Amino acid sequence: MKTLSLMISCLALASLFLSGAQSARITFTNKCPNTVWPGTLTADQKPQLSTTGFELASGASTSLDAQAPWIGRFWARTGCTTDTSGRFSCATGDCASGQVACNGNGAIPPASLVEINIAANSGQDFYDVSLVDGFNLPVSVSTEGGNGDCQTSSCPANVNAVCPAELQLKAADGSVIACKSACTALNQPQYCCTGDFSTPETCPPTNYSLIFENQCPQAYSYAYDDVNSTFTCSGAPNYVITFCP
Repeated sequence: MKTLSLMISCLALASLFLSGAQSARITFTNKCPNTVWPGTLTADQKPQLSTTGFELASGASTSLDAQAPWIGRFWARTGCTTDTSGRFSCATGDCASGQVACNGNGAIPPASLVEINIAANSGQDFYDVSLVDGFNLPVSVSTEGGNGDCQTSSCPANVNAVCPAELQLKAADGSVIACKSACTALNQPQYCCTGDFSTPETCPPTNYSLIFENQCPQAYSYAYDDVNSTFTCSGAPNYVITFCP
């Protein structure tokens, strides 16, 4: 009787788990000519994903599962090395953990971000590419399956090629490896949408944000760039993030 009762209890728990469980698979594909090191960050103080950072060779793909509801962001680190003391760091997108795993740290700007909000119970998801924290490489996010608009959000252009001198992040050899946002580079409220510029009405696009907007019109170019930059899909079981699409 105990065995039968235990079996019934286990089946009931399994049924409850399966009825409430929902996850989305996030697949990362690296089409860049060089290796990148993606980072992951879960928001709302929830547990991080099974990995918070990993190496992804050129041409390679890998996947993670995110349990709904889930909110977070992804990015790629570039120019990463390990020094003689064993400390890991990256030229762009570094998360300052000293390891390949970011361990709950976000990207240090400038970095191209993919932001995803996965709803519970097949509700409406929101996702976007954001250059609000600057740009380090092209990136896109698309859905596989799901209902609704479900369009691809992409920033396929190399913003570094048109980045003005005052926003440039350069490598030791003088090459431009990332483009800072005006907020990061100049730290003025009209570029950061703070203080007297903290509303959509008082913080319109600037000449700097328009550089990002003109190169990647689907991506967020500054804090209030909502009109063409937020994408939705309901119940998408798969998301594909492509670096250098």
